Amino acid sequence: MTSADGGSGADAAAGRVVSVNTSTVTGVKKEPRLSVELAVDHGVAGDAHAGPWHRQVSLLAEESIERMRACGADVSAGAFGENVTTCGVVVHELPLGTRLRLGSCLVEVTQIGKECHDRCAIFHQVGDCVMPREGIFVRVLRGGSLRPGDEVRVLGVETRVAQEGDAPGDGAAVHDDGGRTDGDGLVET
Repeated sequence: MTSADGGSGADAAAGRVVSVNTSTVTGVKKEPRLSVELAVDHGVAGDAHAGPWHRQVSLLAEESIERMRACGADVSAGAFGENVTTCGVVVHELPLGTRLRLGSCLVEVTQIGKECHDRCAIFHQVGDCVMPREGIFVRVLRGGSLRPGDEVRVLGVETRVAQEGDAPGDGAAVHDDGGRTDGDGLVET
Protein backbone atom coordinates (compact mmCIF):
# COMPACT_ATOMS: atom_id res chain seq x y z
CA MET A 1 0.00 0.00 0.00
CA THR A 2 1.31 3.43 -0.84
CA SER A 3 0.59 6.96 0.24
CA ALA A 4 -1.41 7.44 -2.96
CA ASP A 5 -3.96 4.77 -2.04
CA GLY A 6 -4.37 5.80 1.58
CA GLY A 7 -1.48 3.96 3.19
CA SER A 8 1.36 5.50 5.10
CA GLY A 9 4.06 3.70 3.16
CA ALA A 10 5.00 0.55 1.32
CA ASP A 11 4.74 -1.65 4.43
CA ALA A 12 1.45 -0.26 5.73
CA ALA A 13 -1.65 -2.39 5.25
CA ALA A 14 -5.16 -1.09 5.54
CA GLY A 15 -8.59 -2.55 5.19
CA ARG A 16 -11.98 -1.92 6.68
CA VAL A 17 -14.46 -3.30 9.16
CA VAL A 18 -17.28 -5.11 7.35
CA SER A 19 -19.35 -6.08 10.40
CA VAL A 20 -19.26 -5.97 14.20
CA ASN A 21 -20.97 -8.88 15.94
CA THR A 22 -21.93 -9.99 19.44
CA SER A 23 -23.71 -12.73 21.32
CA THR A 24 -24.58 -13.07 24.99
CA VAL A 25 -23.82 -16.81 25.05
CA THR A 26 -20.92 -18.85 23.69
CA GLY A 27 -21.10 -21.44 20.92
CA VAL A 28 -23.60 -19.60 18.71
CA LYS A 29 -23.52 -17.32 15.70
CA LYS A 30 -22.88 -13.71 16.64
CA GLU A 31 -25.42 -11.16 15.44
CA PRO A 32 -24.36 -8.04 13.49
CA ARG A 33 -24.70 -4.72 15.34
CA LEU A 34 -24.63 -1.09 14.21
CA SER A 35 -21.66 -0.51 16.52
CA VAL A 36 -19.88 -2.03 19.51
CA GLU A 37 -17.75 -0.66 22.31
CA LEU A 38 -14.29 -2.13 22.85
CA ALA A 39 -13.21 -1.88 26.48
CA VAL A 40 -9.52 -1.91 27.51
CA ASP A 41 -8.37 -5.31 28.85
CA HIS A 42 -11.92 -6.62 28.46
CA GLY A 43 -13.09 -6.82 24.84
CA VAL A 44 -16.50 -6.20 23.29
CA ALA A 45 -18.90 -4.84 25.90
CA GLY A 46 -21.80 -7.24 26.37
CA ASP A 47 -20.22 -10.14 24.45
CA ALA A 48 -20.01 -13.59 26.03
CA HIS A 49 -16.29 -13.96 25.26
CA ALA A 50 -15.21 -10.62 26.76
CA GLY A 51 -13.05 -10.66 29.86
CA PRO A 52 -9.53 -10.16 31.20
CA TRP A 53 -7.80 -12.81 29.07
CA HIS A 54 -5.87 -13.03 25.81
CA ARG A 55 -8.88 -13.75 23.55
CA GLN A 56 -10.88 -10.58 24.22
CA VAL A 57 -11.95 -9.93 20.61
CA SER A 58 -12.05 -12.29 17.61
CA LEU A 59 -11.48 -11.22 14.01
CA LEU A 60 -12.05 -13.05 10.72
CA ALA A 61 -11.55 -11.72 7.21
CA GLU A 62 -14.48 -11.52 4.80
CA GLU A 63 -12.14 -13.16 2.27
CA SER A 64 -12.06 -16.27 4.51
CA ILE A 65 -15.85 -16.29 4.71
CA GLU A 66 -16.06 -15.96 0.91
CA ARG A 67 -13.90 -19.10 0.54
CA MET A 68 -16.39 -20.99 2.71
CA ARG A 69 -19.25 -19.70 0.55
CA ALA A 70 -17.41 -21.04 -2.50
CA CYS A 71 -17.46 -24.48 -0.79
CA GLY A 72 -21.25 -24.27 -0.48
CA ALA A 73 -21.65 -22.85 3.03
CA ASP A 74 -24.56 -20.46 3.50
CA VAL A 75 -22.74 -18.08 5.83
CA SER A 76 -22.51 -14.38 6.55
CA ALA A 77 -20.65 -12.10 8.96
CA GLY A 78 -20.78 -13.41 12.53
CA ALA A 79 -21.52 -17.01 11.46
CA PHE A 80 -18.10 -18.16 12.67
CA GLY A 81 -18.46 -16.44 16.04
CA GLU A 82 -16.16 -13.57 15.13
CA ASN A 83 -16.67 -10.19 16.78
CA VAL A 84 -15.16 -8.23 13.90
CA THR A 85 -15.39 -9.16 10.23
CA THR A 86 -12.72 -7.37 8.20
CA CYS A 87 -11.71 -7.06 4.56
CA GLY A 88 -8.51 -5.97 2.85
CA VAL A 89 -6.05 -7.36 5.43
CA VAL A 90 -4.99 -11.02 5.60
CA VAL A 91 -5.42 -11.13 9.36
CA HIS A 92 -4.35 -14.76 9.86
CA GLU A 93 -0.91 -13.99 8.39
CA LEU A 94 -0.16 -11.27 10.95
CA PRO A 95 2.51 -12.22 13.50
CA LEU A 96 1.71 -12.42 17.19
CA GLY A 97 2.27 -9.03 18.80
CA THR A 98 1.07 -7.10 15.73
CA ARG A 99 -0.82 -4.00 16.67
CA LEU A 100 -3.85 -2.92 14.69
CA ARG A 101 -5.89 0.22 14.75
CA LEU A 102 -9.57 -0.66 14.42
CA GLY A 103 -11.26 2.70 13.92
CA SER A 104 -10.02 4.68 16.95
CA CYS A 105 -9.27 1.51 18.97
CA LEU A 106 -5.87 -0.11 19.40
CA VAL A 107 -5.55 -3.90 19.69
CA GLU A 108 -2.71 -6.43 19.73
CA VAL A 109 -2.76 -9.91 18.14
CA THR A 110 -2.47 -12.59 20.84
CA GLN A 111 -3.51 -15.80 19.08
CA ILE A 112 -3.97 -17.11 15.53
CA GLY A 113 -6.52 -19.85 15.09
CA LYS A 114 -8.05 -21.95 17.83
CA GLU A 115 -8.76 -25.53 18.65
CA CYS A 116 -12.23 -26.58 17.59
CA HIS A 117 -13.52 -28.95 20.28
CA ASP A 118 -16.82 -29.78 18.57
CA ARG A 119 -17.45 -29.75 14.86
CA CYS A 120 -19.69 -26.77 14.17
CA ALA A 121 -22.75 -26.74 11.92
CA ILE A 122 -20.67 -25.20 9.13
CA PHE A 123 -18.18 -28.09 9.27
CA HIS A 124 -21.05 -30.58 9.03
CA GLN A 125 -22.54 -28.62 6.10
CA VAL A 126 -19.41 -28.42 3.92
CA GLY A 127 -16.73 -30.54 5.62
CA ASP A 128 -14.57 -27.60 6.67
CA CYS A 129 -14.53 -24.57 8.95
CA VAL A 130 -12.15 -21.65 8.51
CA MET A 131 -12.21 -20.09 12.00
CA PRO A 132 -9.80 -22.60 13.62
CA ARG A 133 -7.14 -21.74 10.99
CA GLU A 134 -7.83 -18.15 9.99
CA GLY A 135 -9.59 -16.50 12.90
CA ILE A 136 -7.39 -14.34 15.13
CA PHE A 137 -7.73 -13.04 18.65
CA VAL A 138 -6.65 -9.70 20.07
CA ARG A 139 -6.54 -7.88 23.36
CA VAL A 140 -7.75 -4.30 23.63
CA LEU A 141 -5.10 -1.68 24.44
CA ARG A 142 -7.22 1.41 23.69
CA GLY A 143 -10.98 1.18 23.65
CA GLY A 144 -13.71 3.06 21.89
CA SER A 145 -16.58 2.64 19.44
CA LEU A 146 -16.22 0.41 16.41
CA ARG A 147 -18.62 0.18 13.49
CA PRO A 148 -18.79 -1.15 9.93
CA GLY A 149 -16.80 1.04 7.55
CA ASP A 150 -14.11 1.92 10.11
CA GLU A 151 -10.53 1.53 8.93
CA VAL A 152 -8.40 -1.45 9.88
CA ARG A 153 -4.75 -0.37 9.90
CA VAL A 154 -1.79 -2.68 10.52
CA LEU A 155 0.63 -0.63 12.62
CA GLY A 156 3.51 -2.97 13.37
CA VAL A 157 4.87 -5.35 15.95
CA GLU A 158 5.95 -4.23 19.40
CA THR A 159 9.29 -5.67 20.37
CA ARG A 160 10.61 -5.50 23.89
CA VAL A 161 12.89 -7.24 26.32
CA ALA A 162 10.94 -8.83 29.15
CA GLN A 163 12.06 -7.99 32.65
CA GLU A 164 11.71 -10.33 35.59
CA GLY A 165 8.33 -9.80 37.22
CA ASP A 166 6.77 -8.16 34.14
CA ALA A 167 3.11 -8.74 33.48
CA PRO A 168 2.18 -9.07 29.78
CA GLY A 169 2.22 -5.66 28.13
CA ASP A 170 4.31 -3.93 30.85
CA GLY A 171 7.29 -1.77 30.05
CA ALA A 172 8.60 0.15 27.10
CA ALA A 173 9.47 -1.31 23.75
CA VAL A 174 13.09 -2.02 22.95
CA HIS A 175 14.07 -2.01 19.29
CA ASP A 176 17.29 -3.29 17.79
CA ASP A 177 16.44 -2.73 14.13
CA GLY A 178 17.10 0.99 13.96
CA GLY A 179 13.40 1.80 14.13
CA ARG A 180 11.83 4.35 16.41
CA THR A 181 8.83 4.01 18.66
CA ASP A 182 5.71 6.01 17.95
CA GLY A 183 3.10 6.98 20.57
CA ASP A 184 1.62 3.48 20.48
CA GLY A 185 4.94 1.75 21.21
CA LEU A 186 5.30 0.53 17.63
CA VAL A 187 8.34 0.13 15.48
CA GLU A 188 8.49 2.58 12.60
CA THR A 189 11.36 2.05 10.20
